[in-house]
Amino acid sequence: MGTVSMGTHVKSFLNLLLGVALLTMLAACSSAPNDLSAISDDPYETTNRRVFAFNSGLDSYLVEPAANIYRNAIPAGGQRAVRNHVEWMSMPSTAVNSTLQGKWENAGLAILNFAFNGLTLGLVDIMDEEDKPQREDFGQTLAHNNVAPGSYVVLPVFGGTTMRGAAGTVVDFALNPLSAIDAGATGDTVKDATLPVDAVSFRADNFETINQLKYESADPYARARAVYIQQRSALLEDRMVEDGQSAVADDNFDSFFE
Repeated sequence: MGTVSMGTHVKSFLNLLLGVALLTMLAACSSAPNDLSAISDDPYETTNRRVFAFNSGLDSYLVEPAANIYRNAIPAGGQRAVRNHVEWMSMPSTAVNSTLQGKWENAGLAILNFAFNGLTLGLVDIMDEEDKPQREDFGQTLAHNNVAPGSYVVLPVFGGTTMRGAAGTVVDFALNPLSAIDAGATGDTVKDATLPVDAVSFRADNFETINQLKYESADPYARARAVYIQQRSALLEDRMVEDGQSAVADDNFDSFFE
């Protein structure tokens, strides 16, 4: 029997999540208010807590030790290169979602950022001195189109989100043009490694904060849920504008050509 690649496992897992996402997106299209702060109950709390416990165990035995080694062994320049690459990989999704939201300037900035930084595979931020596109995801696109957030759920590995957010996360993978590019064995390995590398990098960048929540909270699950809802609410409030125009000013877009 041939060896099944990591990419095959990842794609199968994402296909499964895509089916779940479609169901959760339909459930989120309810008459519930389009406001995360309105979530006052957690109907799936028993199951969510079990998944949260699984994720915490995964973090304790795998992600936290890896992040600790990463932040102590990898030079600052190397960590910055990883952050740059992860951000670069998100640009196609940002371009697509900005377009779907009518944020044309932000979409243009994302495309230019992806094109120029692609010369280094995103490892070096050539556009460091220029204005940055605001990262957009499909969850924000759904919110922009008045899809209600739905109930709070905790996904294996991915962590806490809402039904709308779960659908958005999976659709972002499907919408990303990079997933359709045949880049050969090396390129596929790089794409497959992006998610775990992103997780370790994020964990390392927020090492003390996450540890405080995890080890010093009376109820880590409730604390994590509250933090997610507060932060996501602030993000959506900050990014969405009533007239559907981009929050990025026209002169920011024009500055790329100056």
